[in-house]
Amino acid sequence: MRKQYHFWPGRDGLDAWDVDRLIELTAELPIVDVSLDSIEEVDSVYWFDDGLRRPTVRAVVDHVHLIQDVDTQYPIILGPDGRVMDGMHRVARALLDGRTTIQAVRFTSLPSPDYVSCQPEELPYD
Repeated sequence: MRKQYHFWPGRDGLDAWDVDRLIELTAELPIVDVSLDSIEEVDSVYWFDDGLRRPTVRAVVDHVHLIQDVDTQYPIILGPDGRVMDGMHRVARALLDGRTTIQAVRFTSLPSPDYVSCQPEELPYD
């Protein structure tokens, strides 16, 4: 699987968290059931919000394939504010499956980003 990052707007660009590190940091956190209705990103533009990708039919279908292929055995990772830091495709799958909750781990404090004021194309993906 390709290297993944969680991005959030920073002071001069984007801040990025390495998802592999987020998984390591949450390994000992308790897993809880979270209502899908409490996840704000569900009702936001999420994957096509960067102005570079357009939600063409092909792009949406490609995303549907990613959603269908997720491994639902892993909990999603939430920031202390409830923001999804990893697992939005699992959230979408839960919605498609008609579920009302999803398993999650949640940080009590935000870990520092791995990259500050960066652009996605600048990061290593190997």
